[in-house]
Amino acid sequence: MEKIIVIFFSVVLINNFVLSRFLGLCPFLGVSRESGAALSMGLAVTFVMTMASIVTWFFYYFFLVPYQLEFLQTIVFILVIATFVQFVEMVMAKTSPALQEALGIYLPLITTNCAVLGVSLLNVREGYSLIETTVNGFGGGLGFTVAILLMANIRERLEFCDIPECMKGFPISFIVTSMLAFSFFGFQGFFSK
Repeated sequence: MEKIIVIFFSVVLINNFVLSRFLGLCPFLGVSRESGAALSMGLAVTFVMTMASIVTWFFYYFFLVPYQLEFLQTIVFILVIATFVQFVEMVMAKTSPALQEALGIYLPLITTNCAVLGVSLLNVREGYSLIETTVNGFGGGLGFTVAILLMANIRERLEFCDIPECMKGFPISFIVTSMLAFSFFGFQGFFSK
């Protein structure tokens, strides 16, 4: 149980995929202009990351390893992730077309979000059990959600600040992202794996 708690808090705070490993920056910077869209993207990434972690674990240990096809893991993992993203996109199209429009191109880009693929590959590399894989996937998605919500709230406040013209937009976003990464770096040492 202690290992599961360490994995969860480690992936949310210490080894945050966005702020520590710098994976998934495209949707992080693209959707973090408004809190509502950021929360929706975070929840979509959390769902896809959790479900993809579980399904890729099964594919890896029940199909790829027994038939010595481990070299196909990246292709298989991307196909699994693409399936879940399509599912999320279809659900959003039916339930909230306005939200799907707000997320725009970044919703289908979850398929190629390196954070989602990264968590699946890290689960295999670390040799996690199914429960550890699920916790790592869910924690990774939750960490992404925390990071994107923090960024969205900061960017919303920056709209009312007097920022030099040359720093508006992505330049100030990169500076804020680096400061967020430094702040999450402060969690180093709380847990040791």
